[in-house]
Amino acid sequence: MTCCEGWTSCNGFCLLVLLILGIVLNAVPLIVNFVEEDKLFQNPISCFEWWLPGIIGAGLMVIPATMMSLAARKRACCNNKTGMLLSSFLNVITVIGAVYCMLISIQALSEGPLICNSPGNSTANCEFSLKNISDIHPESFNLQWFFNNSCGFNYPTSNDMANDWSKPLLNFDPEENKYKIIHLSVFLGLLLVGILELLFGLSQILIGFLGCLCGVSKQRGQIV
Repeated sequence: MTCCEGWTSCNGFCLLVLLILGIVLNAVPLIVNFVEEDKLFQNPISCFEWWLPGIIGAGLMVIPATMMSLAARKRACCNNKTGMLLSSFLNVITVIGAVYCMLISIQALSEGPLICNSPGNSTANCEFSLKNISDIHPESFNLQWFFNNSCGFNYPTSNDMANDWSKPLLNFDPEENKYKIIHLSVFLGLLLVGILELLFGLSQILIGFLGCLCGVSKQRGQIV
């Protein structure tokens, strides 16, 4: 097995772990919502999980490239020049899915949970678009909804903290804090999953082209 085939196999295993993690993370707020509220379209956690960034973007769109890359481990269809080239093209889909997952996660982290910005907690207020993403600036992406004492957006200053050093950063409302932690954990996790899938996808695109140009194992090449 050449280095291209070995790296392809490693990419396939890593993408398999990441796509499972993405699906699980995406399912967490859906499961919590259904168990606690017994309703699927009204919850205090978020609405961006209904865009399925982990199930579709980081999950289903990654499966073709993952299966193709794992085939190199068994010296199967990916273990030839055509297979390596095909793995590169399939990883373009992986990159698109990873970017989709990242963009939704960024907007979800920027806006915070529904309990902080929607009195009705309705998913009807959830809107994802590239225009909304372009309106997000680094200075506004400070997760202030998580660190404030309440869901209001009065970010505590250093003078306030100096005057009242014992004031907690998180609200003592257990329900509100629980939804904040779930929202932060899920979408921060999906953001990291998307970033890693993007890196593995780009690396496989490069490795696939190198494998196509340089060839694969001679033993396998004689068979195919």
